[in-house]
Amino acid sequence: MADPSPADPAARADSVPRAVIAEDEAIIRLDLKETLVEAGYDVVAEAASGLPILAAVAEHGADVALVDINMPGMDGIELTARLTASGACAVVVVTAFGQRDLIQKASDAGAHGYIVKPFDKRDLVPAVEIALGRFAELQTLRGRAGELEERLETRKLIDRAKGILMDSYGMTEAQAFRFLQTGAMQRRDTMAAVASAVIEGAVPPPQ
Repeated sequence: MADPSPADPAARADSVPRAVIAEDEAIIRLDLKETLVEAGYDVVAEAASGLPILAAVAEHGADVALVDINMPGMDGIELTARLTASGACAVVVVTAFGQRDLIQKASDAGAHGYIVKPFDKRDLVPAVEIALGRFAELQTLRGRAGELEERLETRKLIDRAKGILMDSYGMTEAQAFRFLQTGAMQRRDTMAAVASAVIEGAVPPPQ
């Protein structure tokens, strides 16, 4: 099964926050659900193992997942790793008191917060809200990193195309840059696209 990808935040900007619960103890699962519903969350899926939750997030989307660490089948560590690697939603792990080693493993897998069983209902919603805040910060940082990477790739393309124009047609660097810039304006395209076409030999040589 493919891992879920993050839903479009703009499409759900005004909607009720969605939650999913992976917990193999039915009573705890019910307590988690009731507490979230009372706090205004829409619990779109609940299950006793990780795989159904992974499928539910892929189908319905979610803002946060509450994940028990010890579950049959796909356990909470694997579920956390797959949800966070895909950037699908925030993850709050639910663990028993004294399982510090498992909390560390969940943190290493990308969890945004945790709560210890037996939990106080007054502690659950703040833990979820903190996790949502951390998730939002990470998504912003990922977006900025992606933009920087894209700019770097664009610069590499333009530099390579300029090199071809300078070597093959005796242009100066400034002339090569203007050639790419003018080509982008004429084509109503990006300079990166024109640079790629130059590299591929798909642009007529300068007269």
